Amino acid sequence: MKKIILIGLMALLLNACGAGKGAVSNNPNSIITAIDLVNVVDDRVKVILDPDKFTLPDVVFKMPKTVPGTYSTDNYGQYITDLEALDYDGKTLVVEQLDDNSWGIANGTRLDKIQYWVNDTYDSENDVEDAVFSPAGTNIAVGKNYVLNLHGFVGYFDGFKEKPYHILIQKPTGLSATTSLPIALDNKSDMSLDTFIASRYFEVIDNPIMYAKPNTESFEINGIKVTLSLYSPNGVYKAADLRDRMVAMMGAQKKFLGDVDATKEYNILLYLSDINVPDAHGFGALEHHTSTVVVLPEAMPKDRLEQAMVDVVSHEFFHIVTPLSVHSKEIQFFDFNAPKMSQHLWMYEGTTEYFANLFQIQQGLINEDEFYDRMLAKIDNSKFYDDEMSFTVMSRNILNEPYEANYANVYEKGALINMCLDLLLREKSKGEKGVLWLMKELSKKYGVDKPFNDDDLFREIIAMTYPEVGVFLNTHVIGSTPIDYTEFLNKVGLDIMDEQQQTSYFFDGQVPYIDVDVQNDSVVFIREGIQLNSFFNDLKLQGGDILKTIDDQEVSVEALRPIIQDSFSWSAERPIRIVVDREGEMVPVEGMVGTPYKMVKKVVSQDNAGPEKIALRNAWLKGINE
Repeated sequence: MKKIILIGLMALLLNACGAGKGAVSNNPNSIITAIDLVNVVDDRVKVILDPDKFTLPDVVFKMPKTVPGTYSTDNYGQYITDLEALDYDGKTLVVEQLDDNSWGIANGTRLDKIQYWVNDTYDSENDVEDAVFSPAGTNIAVGKNYVLNLHGFVGYFDGFKEKPYHILIQKPTGLSATTSLPIALDNKSDMSLDTFIASRYFEVIDNPIMYAKPNTESFEINGIKVTLSLYSPNGVYKAADLRDRMVAMMGAQKKFLGDVDATKEYNILLYLSDINVPDAHGFGALEHHTSTVVVLPEAMPKDRLEQAMVDVVSHEFFHIVTPLSVHSKEIQFFDFNAPKMSQHLWMYEGTTEYFANLFQIQQGLINEDEFYDRMLAKIDNSKFYDDEMSFTVMSRNILNEPYEANYANVYEKGALINMCLDLLLREKSKGEKGVLWLMKELSKKYGVDKPFNDDDLFREIIAMTYPEVGVFLNTHVIGSTPIDYTEFLNKVGLDIMDEQQQTSYFFDGQVPYIDVDVQNDSVVFIREGIQLNSFFNDLKLQGGDILKTIDDQEVSVEALRPIIQDSFSWSAERPIRIVVDREGEMVPVEGMVGTPYKMVKKVVSQDNAGPEKIALRNAWLKGINE
C-alpha cells in the first residue's frame, strides 16, 4: 500500500512542477528525472525517469558499469531494485534484466516512464568484497545527509546519452544542496523542490550533489568561486575550521597555474565519516570537472585533516588542467558500460599528482627537503608495483588484471614520469620550459570541447618539444625500461644518497614495527612487508616472527606495554634475549640492543654542481619563466 501511495506522490510531483513532457519550454525533449529524498523506505530512495516518446520497439535502460576517474568496475546496477516500466495507461510493461546494469523493455513505443528504488553504497562497504570507492559512492542518511553521486541514482537509455536531463529533487526540510549543476529557471516555484538541468548524461554524472544542513564557506580565488560544503556527523568540524587553509592552498594553486582559466566555479563536497558505525571507509577523493567529492575520517585531528585536504584537494583541483582542458576522445565520449580506456593515465593522474606536490614547493608551502622526501617516497612506493610494465599498456587495460592491480602506481611512478619529463624539458630549454608550460600549450591547442586522438598525443608533444623527449617517452612510458631517477636529478646538481636515521626500538615515529592478531591479543608479531630497523635486523629477526618471550617474560599486549615504555631509556650496550615462533619453530636470539636506526635515501646537492645546474634547479623549484 505504501508503495502505491509513493508512486502517486511522485506522479503528483512530476505534474505539479510543470515537469511533464513539453512543460519545460527551454528543453521540451528532456528526460525528466524525479528523486524523492523525503519518502525514504528501508534506506532506499525512489527514482522516476520520464523520457521523450520512443519510436523503437525495444528500449534498453542502463546504469553505469564504471565512471570516469574511478578506473574500476563497480556495476552501479547492483544497487537498483524493483525496476518497473509503465505505459501511458499506467500499466506495467515486460522488463528483462539483461545483465548487472542493463534492462530490456518490450513495446518501447508504449513506454511512458520507468521507476525503481536505489540503495546507497556507504552502508554496505563492510559487506561487499569489491566495494565502491567511497568518493564515488552514495549515502542515504535520512534527514541528515545525502551524497548523490548521480551515476548511482540516475541511468540512461541506450543510444540517448546525448539527450538533456531535467532533474527534480524533493528535499527534506532544513537541508540544502551543494553542486555545480545548473539550476533550472523554474527552481523557485516550490521551496521543497530543487530543479537542475544537464545538457547530456555525462553532465549528470559529472556533477555530484551533497545535501546536508548548511555548513559551507565560499570564497573567490582570482575569478574562481570556490565553495566548501562539509558534513560532520557528530558536529566535530565546521567548514569555517578549514577555510583559511583552503584559501591559502587554492590561492597558491591558482598562482601556480597562472593564466589557465578552465572554470569559474569549483565545489568541494567534504564528507567526514564516523568510523564508530558502519559508514564510508574508502578515504580519498574523486575528481569532476568543476567539483570534487572528498571522504575523510571525522576522527582526524585538525592539523592532519588540514594537510590531508591540502594534498587531496590540490590533486583534484589540478584536474581542471587534465582531463578537463586536455583529454582524449575516450574521455570526451566515455562509454559507461563498455569503456575504451585511454593510454594516458601518466598524464590524467600522473601530471595532476606531480603538480599537487610541485606547486607546494614553488609557492613556499613546503621546503626543498620536504619536496625531495615526497619524491623519494614515491620512488620507494613505485617499487611495490611492476616497474617493467609499460605505462601506456597498463592504462589502456586498467580495468583488467594484471594491470588493475598496478593502478595505484599512477600516483607514484606517474608523478615521477612527470618529474623526469619536467627536468628534461628544463635542461633542453635552458630552464625556460617545463611540464606546466607543456600542459598550457596543449590546453591552447585542445581545450574543454576539443579532444585529441589517443594515438596522436605523443607525436604532438614531441613536435612541440625536443627529440630527446620522444626518446624518454618511447623508452620509459611506452616502453618498459625502468627509470634511473638519479640520472635526471643529476641534471639539476642533485644526488640520491643513503643515510642513517634513528628510530625507537619498536616504533618508527608513529609507525609500529610490531602488530597484534585481531582475534588473539596474546599473539604479537613482527610486521611483514616493511623495512625493519637495525634492532630487528642485527638480531636476525624477520617479518612474520611471533614474539614469544622477551628476557624470559611471556609476550602479550599487556606484558609488552611496560617493555616498550622501558625501551625509551635502554642503552646501546643493554643485552636482550628474545624467543620467536618462526613458522612453528621456536628460535632463540640474543645480543645487544644497540642504537636503532633505519637506512633512508636523501636527496643531496652535489658538491661540484656548477652554476648552470643550480640555475636549472632554481627554475624547476621556483617555476621561473613559466
